[in-house]
Amino acid sequence: MKIVIVGAGWAGCAAALSARKKGAEVALVERTDMILGTGLVGGIMRNNGRFTAAEEMIAMGGGELFELADANSLHRNIEFPGHPHASLYNVATMEPIVKAHLESKGVEIRLSTRVNDAEMKDGRIIVVHGIENDETVSFPADAYIDATGTAGPPGQCAKYGNGCVLCILRCPAFGGRVSLTALCGVKERVGRKGGQIGAMSGSCKLLKESLSRDIADVLTRKGVVIIPLPLSLQKEVQTSIKACQQYAIPEFQANLILLDTGHAKLMVPFFPLAALRKIPGLENARYEDPYAGGMGNSIRYVGMSPRNDALKVDGVENLFCAGEKAGLLVGHTEAIVTGTLAGCNAVRHVRREKPLILPDALAAGDAIGYVGARMATEEGLGFKYTFSGSVYFDRMKAKGLYCIDGDEIRRKVERAGMTAIFS
Repeated sequence: MKIVIVGAGWAGCAAALSARKKGAEVALVERTDMILGTGLVGGIMRNNGRFTAAEEMIAMGGGELFELADANSLHRNIEFPGHPHASLYNVATMEPIVKAHLESKGVEIRLSTRVNDAEMKDGRIIVVHGIENDETVSFPADAYIDATGTAGPPGQCAKYGNGCVLCILRCPAFGGRVSLTALCGVKERVGRKGGQIGAMSGSCKLLKESLSRDIADVLTRKGVVIIPLPLSLQKEVQTSIKACQQYAIPEFQANLILLDTGHAKLMVPFFPLAALRKIPGLENARYEDPYAGGMGNSIRYVGMSPRNDALKVDGVENLFCAGEKAGLLVGHTEAIVTGTLAGCNAVRHVRREKPLILPDALAAGDAIGYVGARMATEEGLGFKYTFSGSVYFDRMKAKGLYCIDGDEIRRKVERAGMTAIFS
């Protein structure tokens, strides 16, 4: 039983672990030379409803990646505006930790391997082809998972954003994203809000060493620094274009908010460098990732897979999807949730077993079902959904799904009949 996963962000890694635990031989194919994707510059876990979702996944037996992130956190149980009990993992060391864990479980990781063709027969993928070190390679499998994300290639960022900013996706070096769903001839869905196609990534990185010593020291000690912005500079904070709408609240408009994820995570899509250096303590500020964080960021949500609640892609019998490919779900936690379910259901499909649908009594199941339904509407495509804020977190609270009591979350999972379902 062979499962091939294309794209090794958090979603692809979760899918690989999930399928491997169910007994499959797993190949994880990644176009760049590192795994984790946007997780290489992200770092925020467990804020707001993400705490609930992470604990649900741990109780369901799909929580290994959350436990790795917890163990590698620089700060735990911190609070920044609108976001209590957050954890910040170290983005500089997370990738090799996850890679080593995957390899210890027997996952085959194929880096610098670019998929470029899907060969199909009778509505099924029978083999995927690609290029690895200038050599043609092929990946026959029983089922496939598309975890290629929705950002890039550079032409999309130029068309709908401020151009390629040399972000962590590194398209100029490794080539732009290629969607496995699109290679199969499936028409993808595009997020839009008014005239804006897709959405811009919501944060960028400053080198901590380029900040004043006072700011850097507080950031290292507390994990959060909030710097009031003069009115003349607040116009540079463009919250409306962010993918991460949970941070589009007044506090993020009136202040620069820095989080310590190893670098200084600046919670805006971009901020002109000349204006940034007018702020006391940031006179020598320098961007890390994206390297052109003074002018823009990556454009995401321009290619999502139509799918059902088992995360099977419509129109292809043996293709599943995870992460941003599964819809307008924003964040690492959301990627791990969908990846874990996709990996499980890919194996169930091969075994001709009934697919697993997570119940809506749990936040993880409710989010997958709700976002799937919303994506089928024009209005729904204008929103972004996350456990940590905005539209979906409001729904979590209204339905009584938000909980930070670990024992109660485990009891809810048990009542739903989902305890250790992914083990």
